[in-house]
Amino acid sequence: MSTADRALPMTVPADGLPARVRIHEVGARDGLQNEKGIVPTEVKAEFIRRLAVAGLTTIEATSFVHPKWVPQLADAEQLYPLLGDIADVGDVSLPVLVPNERGLDRALALGARSIAVFGSATETFARRNLNRTVDESLAMFAPVVARARAEAVRVRGYLSMCFGDPWEGAVPVPQVVRVAKALMDLGCDELSLGDTIGVATPGHVEALLTGLNEAGVPTDAIGVHFHDTYGQALSNTLAALRHGVSTVDASAGGLGGCPYAKSATGNLATEDLVWMLDGLGIETGVDLGELTATSVWLAGHLGRPSPSRTVRALAAQ
Repeated sequence: MSTADRALPMTVPADGLPARVRIHEVGARDGLQNEKGIVPTEVKAEFIRRLAVAGLTTIEATSFVHPKWVPQLADAEQLYPLLGDIADVGDVSLPVLVPNERGLDRALALGARSIAVFGSATETFARRNLNRTVDESLAMFAPVVARARAEAVRVRGYLSMCFGDPWEGAVPVPQVVRVAKALMDLGCDELSLGDTIGVATPGHVEALLTGLNEAGVPTDAIGVHFHDTYGQALSNTLAALRHGVSTVDASAGGLGGCPYAKSATGNLATEDLVWMLDGLGIETGVDLGELTATSVWLAGHLGRPSPSRTVRALAAQ
């Protein structure tokens, strides 16, 4: 009997929520890029395989940024070819992050069929992260998105600093809506709203989602990416679900943050998310026991316990 079998939440469905949620797992990319040490390529590949076995069907595998900026993911060319067998586990998508056309070239050369670009809703973070203004970064993404779509490659647009910025403070909703709409107008299939420093609250989430809808961005094209700096990630996720959002980003074991924003702590832990969704009767296809065991296994390789409360609780039983 798995640890999860011994302690499962009672299922009590709530009205007005999606019947199923697709979890966009970011631990292998967003999580591991924040590790101080370099995780061996073979360990990364096994981590992704175990995530697939646990039932996750969207697993962001790596990033094709220049190794100078993210040395933890410098092995993208070595890692991606090791993942071909994951298709045997099920219908699994392995998106990769590309910063520019050079990154796209590298991804396409390895057969990637799903990519993501990473923009900012604020000028300060755009300059610090991309060395460009917001509009200059959008112009840089335009040929990337166009070329990807011409190759029938799915494109996700990440937008960071959607709720607060460590240098600029609270970010006005209309400002975020303008950049988000511009990013989607480039041709992205999906928009991921990032609460990079974890300052969002449920009312703010609802206001931004409503503003995006009013600007013509449909709810079914939106995903949410919350950080748990102030313990609000699950409450913000629930607010998004009540609005109709059915794609939620999470990181196995709660790994990750943002290497360019020191006030950003860990991502929403996938196990914590699955515990809540299981309790609400929302389907995910994820085996919580398998997922917990995966995070415990990886924590052993990282030399420290998982920050996920659910992982700690289940592993202690």
